[in-house]
Amino acid sequence: MDRYLGRFSPQLYAILRIMVGVMFAMHGSQKLFGWPGSGDTVELTSLMGLAGIIEFFGGLLIAVGFMTSWAAFIASGQMAVAFFMVHFPEDWNPLLNEGEKAVLYCFLFLYMASRGSGIWSIDAATNKNKASEVEARHNT
Repeated sequence: MDRYLGRFSPQLYAILRIMVGVMFAMHGSQKLFGWPGSGDTVELTSLMGLAGIIEFFGGLLIAVGFMTSWAAFIASGQMAVAFFMVHFPEDWNPLLNEGEKAVLYCFLFLYMASRGSGIWSIDAATNKNKASEVEARHNT
């Protein structure tokens, strides 16, 4: 499988980055704009409002590949805080405390923070040489 899918690693990472970014932005749009969902929004100056801002704008930055390392690092931290503030007091196990999404997002974003934007990104388009050097390092 590595022989076949391994050669598509940069493209698969780009698809992962885009999809995770869009999904995270949608969590933020639920909080800030009530869409998609019930139409209920959160107070912008609350912790949930701050979470919505990070989710919406961070998710968009990650999806388009602009400053991905920074946005993903901040999003990873937010998800760690969310897990320990909201889910962990209920139970230590993410499967039992409904914190599984927070843990998955946390570690996906931590990986993205270490890897950067990759191909199909604004960062790659504006800095071709640096992006190709980073991809070359990841492929060796």
